[in-house]
Amino acid sequence: MEPIAQHEAREALEAIEHARRGVAAEVGLPRWYWWLLAAGWVVLGVVGDLSAAWFATVATVAYGAVHATVASRVLSGRRRTGGVQVSAETASRRLPVVVIGMLVALVALTIGTALVLDADGTEHASIFAGIFVAAVVGFGGPEILGVLRRWARA
Repeated sequence: MEPIAQHEAREALEAIEHARRGVAAEVGLPRWYWWLLAAGWVVLGVVGDLSAAWFATVATVAYGAVHATVASRVLSGRRRTGGVQVSAETASRRLPVVVIGMLVALVALTIGTALVLDADGTEHASIFAGIFVAAVVGFGGPEILGVLRRWARA
């Protein structure tokens, strides 16, 4: 085997690191996760508006339990697609914290939107708030997560 020049070795290592960063940037949650989350948001908005408070509470807890079960499988971000599963070293350990923080912010957005709509006299404010946030989640979830990951360096 011929010796490798120092600049060639550096270029090869830079190419490897660039490829690793490219794979790490692809780590995330599958698109179906975001649409499932959005659908649940709409259902909870409808249940919260049209049912008894006790039923809305039970539905919210049940949705949280189902979401926790699903999220525990995909929240590492290592299985965004069926074709690739990256190592835990490549996927940031901060990703679950970023996703949970995002969900808390979305809950706050839902509550805030519902309160503003209700104060304006809108009928079924929680339904419209749920639909609004569901649209944000369904259409922009991966992009929002990407921005938050960059900010958190996750």
